[in-house]
Amino acid sequence: MHVTLPDGKQLDLPQGATALDAARAIGPRLAQDALAATANGDLVDLMSPLPEGANITLVTKKNPADAAAVFRHSLGHVMSQAVGEFYRARGYGPEAVKRGVGPAIENGWYQDFDLPEPLREEDLPEIERIMREIIARGLDFSRREVSKDEALAQFPHDPYKQELIRELPEGEPITLYQQGDYVDLCRGPHFPNTGRLPTAFKLMSTSGAYWRGNEKNPILQRIYGVAFATQKELDEYLARLEEAKRRDHRKLGKELELFTIDPLVGKGLPLWLPNGTVLREELTRFLREQQFQRDYQGVVTPNIGNLDLFRTSGHYPYYSDSQFEPITVDDEQYMLKPMNCPFHVRIYASKPRSYRDLPVRLAEFGTVYRYEMSGELNGLTRVRGFTQDDAHIFARPDQLGKEFLDVLDLTVLVLKTFGMNEVRFRVGVRDPESDKYVGDPAQWEVAERQIIEAVEEVGLPYTVEPGDAAFYGPKLDFVVKDVLGREWQLGTIQVDYNLPERFDISYVGEDGQDHRPVMIHRAPFGSLERFVGILIEHYGGDFPLWLAPRQVVVIPIADRHNAYAETLANELGAAGLRAEVDDSTNRMNAKVRNAELSKIPVMLIVGDQEEARREVSVRERTPEGHRERKGVDFTDLLRELQERYRTRA
Repeated sequence: MHVTLPDGKQLDLPQGATALDAARAIGPRLAQDALAATANGDLVDLMSPLPEGANITLVTKKNPADAAAVFRHSLGHVMSQAVGEFYRARGYGPEAVKRGVGPAIENGWYQDFDLPEPLREEDLPEIERIMREIIARGLDFSRREVSKDEALAQFPHDPYKQELIRELPEGEPITLYQQGDYVDLCRGPHFPNTGRLPTAFKLMSTSGAYWRGNEKNPILQRIYGVAFATQKELDEYLARLEEAKRRDHRKLGKELELFTIDPLVGKGLPLWLPNGTVLREELTRFLREQQFQRDYQGVVTPNIGNLDLFRTSGHYPYYSDSQFEPITVDDEQYMLKPMNCPFHVRIYASKPRSYRDLPVRLAEFGTVYRYEMSGELNGLTRVRGFTQDDAHIFARPDQLGKEFLDVLDLTVLVLKTFGMNEVRFRVGVRDPESDKYVGDPAQWEVAERQIIEAVEEVGLPYTVEPGDAAFYGPKLDFVVKDVLGREWQLGTIQVDYNLPERFDISYVGEDGQDHRPVMIHRAPFGSLERFVGILIEHYGGDFPLWLAPRQVVVIPIADRHNAYAETLANELGAAGLRAEVDDSTNRMNAKVRNAELSKIPVMLIVGDQEEARREVSVRERTPEGHRERKGVDFTDLLRELQERYRTRA
């Protein structure tokens, strides 16, 4: 047999040769350094036979991403072995520990267990100690291909393994991996030896998880671990986690009185408090200004609609699993709206349209509702009722390119305004093997090509993701990286030939005939709730002046300065700024401390000298720390703050 190396060179090997055989054929140093391999793009371990004619790459420490995926999987097996030894030391036999699934995930792995007694968080350091012992033993990972009967015989007391094995298709290879006396059902791949595994790992937490995600099944105990190639990477990751806890939007949302979720109102239905409402209104005002400059027209639509509307659009039944059940009113069925677009289509269809009228740009901050599982709800970032900054553009085909580029420009402007400069673009296209998509394949190809051409025209980096399209059309998603390096999918733009067809909408062309418009679906924020949740964490609650719910606090040093402080606050308010006076009985340092905890960006401290000269001492919160200025003329400062607010600096 032969395989092909990355440089195109072919390597002749004996039939059934493994990746380790390939490494040895290249040279002893590579055989020593090799950790795993890829064959035709798939990760394999050194023990696996290579397919005839495969394109292979040997994975060493110089391929950190591929190596990490393999060592995290192997560490999951080491942890599973360590858990078995932990319970064995407490007098339990090997059959007492039963195991569900245990995949590698981003930054680590998890493993589900059915344990004779629950594992406590305080037991995790002991499991880690046993894992390090197993690594130090230098146990070889061995791979064995077995029949279904042999696999079942290997796990006679484990109903979870038995269930998985029985469901495997006839003829599919079944492999067992073993290190020391620990054996598990696994596809691999794994490192060749436990001694090659990094020790920069940590067991993070335990939680309950239904077997196979079904609430009718037993609850297993899930243990999560993280691992990196070096201790430095692990330390940096743990530091980022601590910073993420400090920035958690649920914690800051409560401290800054931005929103609350009341169980009496309902799960996933946030209530915006006054401070949060200010923040939300600043966001909507900003986007409305941008839309006004681009000739969008505002519309308002109801929160429920006739079920036939969503049948026509295709949202029902395509997304029925994520929608609330229909309700019956006067012998008609209605549904909480999951999308705004069908309503906007009917607004377009409310009067005849000429080619001269297009493009028609309809925009709405429309609230929609989705049924999310309780376990998936998360503060503002995953809710059941949320508001989209939704707009739909109805354009002639010859206008599509220009309109798409304008929407692209708007979305990039929005993200840059919030300091989200690390953006990548994801083009979601059809999966040709899937039957979930509707519409003419030829129109899909045109729409996919137009999105890619638009992204290339502005020189933006992008990836193409098959299967990531909406059911009615391809889309461009904006994936941003926040200050903690986490990625979030925010805005989206979709090209749609299908809804105009399904609703049979048209415009009269220059030739006097009816023609079909093209739709662009557009939402730069995506969901206001989710966007605010991400912004809270991105800024750590330290919003820039224009966004801050509480912008300025005037702090009088003594009671005799209260009147002057009130005068300044009133002038700030008259100029359009949100200002307040802390006239509490606290000492000045305590007032400053309270303003700091409330993350108010500008503090104006006034005493005898400031009042005599109509000045203020300014203390500001900035990303770099605090900035202090004394003896600042109040009139000059007022103009400065107005300009910063106006320009959204």
